[in-house]
Amino acid sequence: MPEFRKNILALAAVALTAGIASAQVGTPTGGPPGVGGTQAPTCTTTNGAVTPTLRAEGYTELTGDIVIVCQGGSPPVLGSVIPTANITIFLNTAVTSRLLQTTTAGNASEALLLIDEPGSGLSGYGPGVVTTTVAGTGPVVCSTPAVGAGFGGCTEWVGNSTIVPPAGSTNTGVPVSVNPNTGAGGAFSAVAQPPGANAFQGVVNGNSVTFFGIPILPPSTIGETRVLRITNIRANANGVTAGGPTPGSVVASISTSGSTSLPITNSTLTTGFVTQGLSASGSLLRNNQNTGNGSGSGTTFAQCSSVSVSSTSSSAALGIVRFQENFGTAFKIRTQGLQNVPGTIYNSESGFELSNGAIFSNTGAGLNYQPGFADYGTRLKAVFNNVPSGVSLFVSTRDVQNSYITPTGVAQALLVVGEGASDLGNGSVPQATQTAVYTSGNTSILGNTVGIAPVPINSGTGAAVWEVVSTNPAQIDTIDFAVYINFSASPSTNSPAAPSTISVTLSFAPTPSGGLFTSASGAAASNVLTIPRFSDSLNITKSLANFSLCQSDLLFPYVINVNGFDTGLAIANTTTDPFGTTPQVGTCSLNFYGSSGPAAAFVTPTVATGTVYANLASTIAPGFSGYMIAICNFQYAHGFAFVSDVGARNLAMGYLALVLNNGGSLSRGTTGENLNN
Repeated sequence: MPEFRKNILALAAVALTAGIASAQVGTPTGGPPGVGGTQAPTCTTTNGAVTPTLRAEGYTELTGDIVIVCQGGSPPVLGSVIPTANITIFLNTAVTSRLLQTTTAGNASEALLLIDEPGSGLSGYGPGVVTTTVAGTGPVVCSTPAVGAGFGGCTEWVGNSTIVPPAGSTNTGVPVSVNPNTGAGGAFSAVAQPPGANAFQGVVNGNSVTFFGIPILPPSTIGETRVLRITNIRANANGVTAGGPTPGSVVASISTSGSTSLPITNSTLTTGFVTQGLSASGSLLRNNQNTGNGSGSGTTFAQCSSVSVSSTSSSAALGIVRFQENFGTAFKIRTQGLQNVPGTIYNSESGFELSNGAIFSNTGAGLNYQPGFADYGTRLKAVFNNVPSGVSLFVSTRDVQNSYITPTGVAQALLVVGEGASDLGNGSVPQATQTAVYTSGNTSILGNTVGIAPVPINSGTGAAVWEVVSTNPAQIDTIDFAVYINFSASPSTNSPAAPSTISVTLSFAPTPSGGLFTSASGAAASNVLTIPRFSDSLNITKSLANFSLCQSDLLFPYVINVNGFDTGLAIANTTTDPFGTTPQVGTCSLNFYGSSGPAAAFVTPTVATGTVYANLASTIAPGFSGYMIAICNFQYAHGFAFVSDVGARNLAMGYLALVLNNGGSLSRGTTGENLNN
């Protein structure tokens, strides 16, 4: 059960202290016929519960609640219309609360103003008397957000209630807001009436959200309070400068207007502190065993050594991508059940939800929404770039302990079908389908498997997205996922292309780079885009895998086949050795430069591992004099040349070919696999 952190009596004390000096500021207002005279209460604002930390990457971050506590004043007479005020919240960044389709206000949003904490169960003037005539009744939403309870809207009257006042209250027969009033012309009826609306939608306009026509019924009696809570305001935290040891701030300024005066003290509040959500130092690559950080340059693979995820060896495991939050509430689940108690800290992506389940049809998004609901929990995205043709990538379908072991117990995160797929469509996480399992060949952990699924690759780029389904707000969470590689070696066609490097970019999701929205549309309020949304501006990029050339380049500096001389050429494929080198096969292209060389390179037959290819210059380059460069499609080629007159009767010499550095040479014993393990 989430902790309930608001004490209405403490708020009343704040209001009393702040309001004593200005208790007479409110001026009597007459209003239209039937309204009756009233003196407005004096109000002060405070932060509801705590001021949250917001992710600097976030476009739709939930800010802290704003609580306005009012005291004093005099109510209009029974049977008269309750005066109203418009309350506007201005932020220093864009308001991005979800827009909900209504007939009266196209920008009516999920942001709500609640009167007297409906559904809280608190004792006090408002919760016990004003908001209900039936015990347990929750918020009653005004259906006309463009005017609220003003003229032509969900107008409210001063009525009477048969509810027993809260314990300790000296009030009996206190006036309450009701709708509708019975009788013509505002004539008062002593019969208990349905409660007036106590929840009002905010209308968003850029950096502001306005709650129109809020009924201001003064509590009148000394010591009693009226509580207005503003909740579900989302903000573009990415539009706030943040960095270094001091976070940025989302600042809210409150103003009022309308048919009644509503004096408010402390009208500027900080409703969120902004800092990066993903840890730049803790979000990184780990080795396959997850015992240490991977090489900064990524895992190196030899172009000529095929790797298969279906193999029982561990060669296909690239390593672990680790996401680490920068503060304890950066990773959130979608919702903690029904979040319908005002002021409660839920630490989820969703905000305050209506206990009566009121639905707002959203034709633009094709879904029905309730205020406060997010589409999904925090999503974590790995984007793979520069993936060569012929290379496939796979990822674990949930969090892992290492490349070979899936933890027991509840998953922290699940692989989803797409970064913008909503959980609301079928009420559950839209999981990607597991297509295979990865089995370790390491005898110490033999028999453990990890469920994997392919990463769709298009033009060298692909993405995997996981949704957080379990988290602990009391600690810094790290979530690890395994990445695997699969390819068939074809050095003769330069596949995989080498030298080349695959990089991975870690971020929240969805982001503009995913193609679902632009940075401009994502940073504004919308009725069609999903929540939450994030920027690409603070992504973290690492090198993931490198492909080295499976090639040996040999220089034969003197080759001759003129004037009675000939040159014998020998090339050895030494990839069979006692050092554990991966055996390789391939052809060699012999390129002749000098006098009377062949126009095209001579390609040898395939040179098997552990064998030597030999031939004469007179056979492959008759009449040639100059030098030759051999390019072999396998590593560790070595050459020897023997120059002599015919029959080696008078003059003969031999030399070793020079090995040229082409970037593809590896030290003996290297298999080209998992160099960072």
